[in-house]
Amino acid sequence: MDGKPACYDVGLERLSGILGAVHYLRNLCLGQAEGNWRDDMQRMIDMEAAGEPKRQEKLTAALNRGYRSFAAIYTACTDSAVVAEERYRNEGATLATEITARFGN
Repeated sequence: MDGKPACYDVGLERLSGILGAVHYLRNLCLGQAEGNWRDDMQRMIDMEAAGEPKRQEKLTAALNRGYRSFAAIYTACTDSAVVAEERYRNEGATLATEITARFGN
């Protein structure tokens, strides 16, 4: 990262991957584009990595990995895709809460 990484960067990278996975799975299962996950990711990058291109790249790469990992597995919405989306969404909510509680202002 551009300087010393923040102590919560590992969690942010995991959260970024989760957002990518949820973004893909929700769009697949809803059958329509749902852009708010990508918008949420952009807000997170803007808040957490403004002016830090290497951090931005890492977070964006994690989002893309999460998206592509499920795109490689699911081409149609299945029961397991619905379960995966729910689990990832719950993990993301828990992780966001933990990061905020531990490191938030």
